[in-house]
Amino acid sequence: MKVTVVGAGAVGASCAEYIAIKDFASEVVILDIKEGFAEGKAMDLMQTASLNSFDTKITGSTNDYSKTANSDVCVITSGIPRKPGMTREELIGINAGIVKQVTENLLEHSPNTIIIVVSNPMDTMTYLVHQTSGISKNRIIGMGGALDSARFKYRLAEALDCPISDIDGMVIGGHSDTGMVPLIDKATRNGIPVKNFISEERANQVIEDTKVGGATLTKLLGTSAWYAPGAAVSAMVQAIACDSKKMFPCSALLEGEFGLNDISIGVPCLIGKNGIEQIVEIELSDAEKAKISESAEGVKKTNGLLN
Repeated sequence: MKVTVVGAGAVGASCAEYIAIKDFASEVVILDIKEGFAEGKAMDLMQTASLNSFDTKITGSTNDYSKTANSDVCVITSGIPRKPGMTREELIGINAGIVKQVTENLLEHSPNTIIIVVSNPMDTMTYLVHQTSGISKNRIIGMGGALDSARFKYRLAEALDCPISDIDGMVIGGHSDTGMVPLIDKATRNGIPVKNFISEERANQVIEDTKVGGATLTKLLGTSAWYAPGAAVSAMVQAIACDSKKMFPCSALLEGEFGLNDISIGVPCLIGKNGIEQIVEIELSDAEKAKISESAEGVKKTNGLLN
């Protein structure tokens, strides 16, 4: 499998690193517009290969999309990163133009590729790729829900003071501080509802901490996080490479599912060799339905800024 990662910044480099370390891809291409930057990142990562015991070939390219030809999966991380106090929505003016041009260039050289969108505002950028690329909807995936769910499980494990491997939980809805819908009533510890272990007040705190997970890290780091986003992308790419049909909440184009239309938003999806193999319509409570509807309205409002 050949994977291209567009954007050699912290997120893109982490994507490439985790994909290479897992050793399921034959080649990873990192592309960036900054002269020599992607080449340098690729060389640095390749010099870890003997230490980390992987055989994946990592190459870098300065804006030469011919090097990305015949990629099975393309990951778009390019765009300006989030700064402290900046909402994901405020990024739209600059990042929309970047994502549109990157998508066109990728598809010119890899017309059958599956695209994973990381650039923010992620749901709107995913929707933009749907609107401008003309490729089938199963081949366009927004990463956000996989990352948000990982952050949710981290907060749940913290609250329960237990190993994260005990925890199962999911976040649906928009990838934004106000749009996330952590499904606390469905979260479990080894099959037992987490609410059996923590108070209502603590559960609500977990929800709020999850929703501002990205903003919390941006405030601490001075820019967007990169380790967890990179890990989320690598897990999704591996599911495609191995055709594992693994379930991730991710931004998918909905056509009636969950009562929503003409929107890309986080919902449970089975990920395999064809990208999104199935959108899984889980049963939601009235409160959860209301929250995802509210989240969808926020995403559609941001989508409106594309016009």
